[in-house]
Amino acid sequence: MVLFFLLVYFVIITAVIEIFVVLFRCTGLKVEISRFQVISMMTGTGFTTGESELILGHPIRRKLAIFLILFGAFSLAVIISSISQFLSEGLRTKEIITVALGTLLVFVVLKLSWIQRFFSRMFHQKMKQNVELVDLPVRDVFLTTKKDALVSLPIYKESMLHQKTLDIAIENHERLDFVVLFIQRGNVRIRKNIYATTLHEGDQLLLFGARDVLRSVFEHDWQIMEERQKDDVDAGL
Repeated sequence: MVLFFLLVYFVIITAVIEIFVVLFRCTGLKVEISRFQVISMMTGTGFTTGESELILGHPIRRKLAIFLILFGAFSLAVIISSISQFLSEGLRTKEIITVALGTLLVFVVLKLSWIQRFFSRMFHQKMKQNVELVDLPVRDVFLTTKKDALVSLPIYKESMLHQKTLDIAIENHERLDFVVLFIQRGNVRIRKNIYATTLHEGDQLLLFGARDVLRSVFEHDWQIMEERQKDDVDAGL
């Protein structure tokens, strides 16, 4: 009987995980990232990655995460108390099966595409109504379509932009579908006269715009960046 209870408990936990994977997906988070983070929060392992910032920086995902953390803590207490009750008085199988079936029903309903679309619209509307722009993660502010890109482009000695200004290096840049947000030079961010500022080795350009336009305009520097990143990976940096 104890094994039966553990099996039902496992079914409930698995169903809860998948329910929250669906809910996180409705907020725009990828499935593989959602599942890993949900399991991490439920188990209370404290395993942190850069992906956790996608949850911490999103107000709706934070609320879902709070429930998951509490559920993970209380569910452990429930299983311990239930086993103790079984050992002393016997376990009420009917109630446990009812909870398991109810949880599975919620999961099945959430897997319906129209239900997921409903939650996606609801979460998006709630974000619009109740959340200030400053509270949103960068991804939700800038990357609203698949064509958008936010790129930090480093300037190397071999770069086309090295020792040049953007005004000189890129003709008619004001007509192109991109903007330079700022120049990062060491600990200093340059926001004034960006296009008239001479670029030096070690500078970083924060670019926002259409990905294909950025790749086309900064093709030479983009290739250098990718080659350097590949070399760093090969070198184990």
